[in-house]
Amino acid sequence: MTTASRRWFGGRDESRRADAQAAKDAAAAAFYELDTAQRDLRISIETIAAADGSPAARQATEGFAALGRRIDEVSHVYIEAVDAHDLDRAELEASVATRAREQLTRARDELVRVQGELERFAQGLQPLLDKAETQLARVAPARERAKAALIGASDALDAVRAKGIRADDLAARLAALGPELTKLNQGAAQHGVQETVQRADRILRDAEAVRAEAARLPERAAEIDRRLVSLRTRAQALRNRADRVDPVLSELRRRFSAACWQDLQHVPDQAVRDVARAEEQLLEAGRARDEQRWAEVGALIEAVRGSLGATDEAVSAAQDRLTRLEAVARDPQAEVDRTRFAIRDAQRLAMAGRSVPDPRHARPLDDAVARVARALSALEGRHPDYWAFLLEMADVRASVNRVVSGIRAERGHA
Repeated sequence: MTTASRRWFGGRDESRRADAQAAKDAAAAAFYELDTAQRDLRISIETIAAADGSPAARQATEGFAALGRRIDEVSHVYIEAVDAHDLDRAELEASVATRAREQLTRARDELVRVQGELERFAQGLQPLLDKAETQLARVAPARERAKAALIGASDALDAVRAKGIRADDLAARLAALGPELTKLNQGAAQHGVQETVQRADRILRDAEAVRAEAARLPERAAEIDRRLVSLRTRAQALRNRADRVDPVLSELRRRFSAACWQDLQHVPDQAVRDVARAEEQLLEAGRARDEQRWAEVGALIEAVRGSLGATDEAVSAAQDRLTRLEAVARDPQAEVDRTRFAIRDAQRLAMAGRSVPDPRHARPLDDAVARVARALSALEGRHPDYWAFLLEMADVRASVNRVVSGIRAERGHA
């Protein structure tokens, strides 16, 4: 009887140990399922945070943090329940097994309940997650395009260098993109989707600019060589033309009053100085070209071109002055007729559709008629100032043109 009773109670003890172990296994399964769900949801939250800076995204992050604290609490209860009971101990009392089963069951129930909260939270995040994944889908293509552009720029530089062109400034610009590439590789998780895509676009744009400029360098070098040769030829031609200004000035002095030519006396000496300076700059540009200082070469070429253009105008001015003075000396009436024609044309426009002209138009046109008459009478002296006459006629025509423009503007707005 005694032996049978012990076997019967022993059977019940083993049953309680088995129930406690089953409760422990169920709690462990719930714990691992919750841990897995939390880790999966953390990835979703990181995705949202990387792609979305909206208040809703920040609220999602805060909500996940609050859930994390709740998960830590129930996980701690579970771990304490597991640590409190050694179910493998040989002399496990029935009461201890029962208590272990109850604690582990409660822990499992809490784990399952919190997992339910986690799942409902995850379902609510789905619209944010879909939007974030759409945004993140832009990152990889943008990054690949940027990297491809960098490779293209590097290859273009290598090709240029193979032709003996250093392109140091372009190489420096390409090297400056290194830190940006490092940040690009760190990804949207660290820098956000918008910033990462914008960074990729900047790298793409800058690398493409380097590649394009590198591709143009051989032709640019050839064009610079052609322009240097052309400017040297032009400078020599201007030097020769400057030597012919003195005879023109002599003719002006001989035939016309001082007022007609005195403003041109400096032209020969100034032209020689300007051409000499231009030739010095061309030598400097040649040295810069040999040293491949392209920006400096370009600046010097533009300076020389501008200087030679001004010198060309000054040298041409003397011959142009003589030609115009000879023409007006032969027939001043031609210049008068030209000016009077402009005045009459303006007067017809001012009277169009009117019986009486507008004083704002009539007064300057009447003044123009009087100025022509005064300028013509000034030529009756012994040494007429034909140049002053030509300037006065040009100024009269300019004043008439202003009246015409004013009339047309007014009528155009009417």
